[in-house]
Amino acid sequence: MRAAEVAAAGGAAVTLYDAKPSVGRKLLVAGRGGLNLTHVESSERFAARYTGPGQPEGFWSGLLAEFDAEALRQWAVDLGIATFAATSGRVYPNELKAAPLLRRWVQRLRAVGVHFALRHRWTGLRPGTRWQIDFQVGDESRSSEADAVILALGGGSWPQTGSDGAWIPVLEKLGVAVAPLTASNCGWELAWPPGVLAVAGQPVKNITVCANEIKATGELLVTDYGLEGGAIYQLGPALRAMVEPMITIDFKPAHTIEQLVRKLGNCPRNFLAEARSRWRLSEAAFAILENLPGHVPYTSAESLATTVKQCPLRLTQPRPLAEAISSAGGVRWSELDDSLMVRRLPGVFVAGEMMDWDAPTGGYLMQGCFATGTRAARGALHWAGQRTN
Repeated sequence: MRAAEVAAAGGAAVTLYDAKPSVGRKLLVAGRGGLNLTHVESSERFAARYTGPGQPEGFWSGLLAEFDAEALRQWAVDLGIATFAATSGRVYPNELKAAPLLRRWVQRLRAVGVHFALRHRWTGLRPGTRWQIDFQVGDESRSSEADAVILALGGGSWPQTGSDGAWIPVLEKLGVAVAPLTASNCGWELAWPPGVLAVAGQPVKNITVCANEIKATGELLVTDYGLEGGAIYQLGPALRAMVEPMITIDFKPAHTIEQLVRKLGNCPRNFLAEARSRWRLSEAAFAILENLPGHVPYTSAESLATTVKQCPLRLTQPRPLAEAISSAGGVRWSELDDSLMVRRLPGVFVAGEMMDWDAPTGGYLMQGCFATGTRAARGALHWAGQRTN
């Protein structure tokens, strides 16, 4: 939708094809959490949030300079949607809803001449004087043609919204290298003992989690299958790189081991029971520490404090891709030029999550999609302009 908007504003005749009966379905899913549009942190830190193998050096800094968080907020204001920055730095519409924004956006697209072709599932591309684009529409096969094509087909998460990864074999048949899609910003599984399962659904807040020396702060949610939450979402790339994924949790990052020991005083035994109140351990944190294999019973205040500061948990695997907030993997960077055109398919551009990049939740995913859509559209305009001159 962003690519269509930019291309239409640049004077192109634009048709937006979607396999579903309506557009913006994934935007509506994001709206369940208030529609986190972007983040207000510094541009340097913002650009560093994006990871992925083979990315050109400085790509995200340059991309975000073209369409940054402030530009995205202004874009929303131009739709009549005011935004605010929460204390976390995350930016939301004042209404905390996606539907009003999506409704006004579709109206704007129609006003600038974007034509919508719904229930059109893309099935292929054929080169020619112009690109021949194939679709499945119900039981019929149809085709269209265009000077430039922008593919923004999403990754593999929330497939019911349309981002089901069905485009991968189509591009691979055309010789385009695609990294396998994997779950990102998702929960991770581990085998909890019964004592921890009893607190499933409860959070562990104000903690630091580490994986492969990468640290993340925030909170975790104990689930019946393992762990969810912002802290573990941030560690996805590090965990996926580990043969045997493991995290360590610092339940009391504001205190040293020595400070925690002093808080226990002269407690001679029942260290964990005493620590529960003196260290103000949450019910979920207490349950994890009480049932940690190989670490209980705790024989001293020092051994307990050491475990509280570095509690090891071995994970088994991420949750299924369909459950994930986003996906990693996609069209490899080596296939793309600076304008996001596929080198072996001149005039075909890609944008959004179908590219091989990854970012945590917090507004970075949405910002990345808007920014890549903007660049791909500008690249397509330039390409089409060259062909007609």
